[in-house]
Formats: sequence, C-alpha cells, structure tokens
Amino acid sequence: MAAAAPFASAAPQSESVPVGLELYSVREELARDVMGTVRQVAQMGYQVVEFYAPYFQWTPAYAKDVRKLLDDVGVRCHSTHNSAGYFSAQNLPHAIELNQTLGSKYVVMSSAGSVKGLDGWKGVAERLNQIADSLKPHNMLTGYHNHGPEFTPVDGRRPIEVLAANTDKSVMLQLDVGTCVAAGSDPVAWIKAHPGRIHCIHCKEWSRDKGYKVLFGEGASPWKQIFAAAESVGGIEYYLIEQETSPLPSAIDAARQDLANWRKLRG
Repeated sequence: MAAAAPFASAAPQSESVPVGLELYSVREELARDVMGTVRQVAQMGYQVVEFYAPYFQWTPAYAKDVRKLLDDVGVRCHSTHNSAGYFSAQNLPHAIELNQTLGSKYVVMSSAGSVKGLDGWKGVAERLNQIADSLKPHNMLTGYHNHGPEFTPVDGRRPIEVLAANTDKSVMLQLDVGTCVAAGSDPVAWIKAHPGRIHCIHCKEWSRDKGYKVLFGEGASPWKQIFAAAESVGGIEYYLIEQETSPLPSAIDAARQDLANWRKLRG
C-alpha cells in the first residue's frame, strides 16, 4: 500500500524530483541480462526505472526477485509500459500482480496501436477510463504515453487533445517530449494547458539534423522551460530519460552520458 500511495500532485516541485531511465533505452542489454542491466543503471546514479512491454512475460516469482534487486540497489519502479492487449480482461490481473510486486503506481498504455479517426481516439479514451476504474480498487492508476501521431492533427484536431478531454483527470498524460517536438508541437504549452496531469515526462531528445540519434540536452527541446512548467503546474513526480537510438558505441554509454548531461543542465 505504501509503495502505491499517491504522490503529491500539481504542487510546486524542486530539483529533487527524481530522474530515472526508461529501460527501452538499453533494451538489448536488458534482453540479455535484466538483473545486471538494472544494477548498472543504478550504479550510474539513476533513481527510477520504467520497465517496458517484455516485463509482462515474467512470472510473479521473478517479479519478486526483480523487486528485491530494486530495493537492494535503491531504485524505484513507479510505472511500467504496457501494450494495449495487456489491458484485456484476461491479461490485466497479471499486469496488476506484477506491478504491485514492483511497487509501481502507474500501469501505462504505451501505444494504442492503429486508431482510425477522432472517433477511434474517443474509443481509446473510454478504454482508459475503464482501465482506471479497474485499477482503482488496487490503489493504482493508468496513463497514456504519446508518440508522434497523437500530436499530428486529424480532421483539424490533435488526437492527444481528444484523449485529454475525454479521460478522467486521474489518467496520467505521460509526455514524450521528443515525439511531441518532432511533430511540431510545443511541450511547454501542452504542460501548462493540462495542470496536474503530467506526472511523468519521457525526456527524449530530438534534433532536425540527427532525429532521435542525439543525446539528452543536445537537441531542440527547451528543457529549462519544460522543467519549470512541469514543476510549477504539471504535477511532475519523476522524470525518465529515454534514448531512442544511441549516437555512442553502446546504449549503456549513451545512458551514462545522458545522466551526466542531465546533471549539468539541472545545476
């Protein structure tokens, strides 16, 4: 219960907001050695990790082993990324059990898959509301992670706006900055327009000449303004660095340098 207890929301934050790593950033290493990779990430100084879709294949016993490791190395798992199919009546109980074991608060839909038209996005919003209701008895919440299509207008309206307008306020809008910027949208304006709902931000970088193959802080995103908005009105609880493609010899090298760049930027 304590691990799933609500964090403070929409209150002024400080530079003490923890920074973590979305483990998709080191996906090849994670596929080879979950425990060793998590230990490496902790040794770098990351405070939080977010497991992505393959975690769903774990047994409850293995999830307990992972949780023990997290506790041993002093790292928290506040959320997981989940394919849309994980929220079916058949699969959701397993996701709930694994997330409870990990101490996760948010069971996030990482993608809605192929969605047709704004009515289709309204259907996704309704599904998120249903998931929120299912998670509530377990003191857990859901959220939605955007990619580029959500910020690309459909019939004159961005799908992310449909999701925000048609979901319960408890549904986290997990902002992926890189895909938002790449789609031509303003992440700062988005945060300010949805106070108290941006509990987590994926700090993914992007630049016009290198795309996502650029380290954190070396692209086009206005990070200081993003942090200010997130910590004044967004309700931020934790940040997650995500490296889509490594510009360095290895993903581990990139994750280490991303954190070094983070510390320089944050002061």
